[in-house]
Amino acid sequence: MTQFAASFCSLLVVTTMLRPAVGDEPKPIPLWPAGAPGSVTRMNEAENVDRDNGKCNVTNVHNPSITPFLPKADVATGTAIIIAPGGGHRVLCLGHEGDSLAEWFADHGIAAYVLRYRLAREEGSSYTVDEHAMADTRRAIRTVRAHAEARGINPQRIGILGFSAGGELAALAAMDSDEGDSKATDSIERVSCRPDFQVLIYPGSSNRFTVKAGMPPAFIALGANDRPDISLGMANLYLKYKDAGVPCELHIYSNAGHGFGFRPDTTSAAGAWPMRLREWLVDSKLLNNQRDSAKSQSAAGR
Repeated sequence: MTQFAASFCSLLVVTTMLRPAVGDEPKPIPLWPAGAPGSVTRMNEAENVDRDNGKCNVTNVHNPSITPFLPKADVATGTAIIIAPGGGHRVLCLGHEGDSLAEWFADHGIAAYVLRYRLAREEGSSYTVDEHAMADTRRAIRTVRAHAEARGINPQRIGILGFSAGGELAALAAMDSDEGDSKATDSIERVSCRPDFQVLIYPGSSNRFTVKAGMPPAFIALGANDRPDISLGMANLYLKYKDAGVPCELHIYSNAGHGFGFRPDTTSAAGAWPMRLREWLVDSKLLNNQRDSAKSQSAAGR
């Protein structure tokens, strides 16, 4: 098989996998069908999944992937968000920082992809945040963008959202990106990994964050009772975005701490942050307001 044919077959497999049958549970899509760089020899190891009292914690990730939660065609807005769960780079908290939020996004017309990235601080791990977890994050953005047209997604409205450790990945992805390698034999690597917007939910390692003009617009949410590098660090980051002319919206919830995530049955102010995010996306022209669009179309037809 020629190199071109092999590349085309890989693209066809991924494209097919991005189309789950109606009614099927979404299944993870490997970001590198032949194995991630640095993990090929372990790619077939099973992940460890701990489900108890509503949580879903995942470890032993050696075949990084994205799990699609796609909106129905009649509510789809063309916007997509990649979700990087938190867990201190030791575990992936897919319950309140992953799948439940992805389902909420899909119900609100936003295509969501939950990222399973390699864990740099899991016991015995040989991975690093900058080399492996960030490679997974950037590859996820490229993959969603490469298949945007097939999924009805606007390739200029693809964002990255992260909680805690995942928020670190989201911020770093917005800080340092590229337009892709036009000479790459892997078609995914030819695509830009720049997120069109970033959503930072109580992100860790804020001391690493730098700001420059032209960065993707940012939405930040956190609790006032979080640790200082977050509760104060994010306030300082907002001011840096302001000085650099980067659009940013900041929500600090006075009665919240760390890890509030998203829980569908919550009644707290902090728990309603996804609605604030949706409003911000609409205001920022990163999301079509379907109801308003329908009204406009109806009025135009009269």
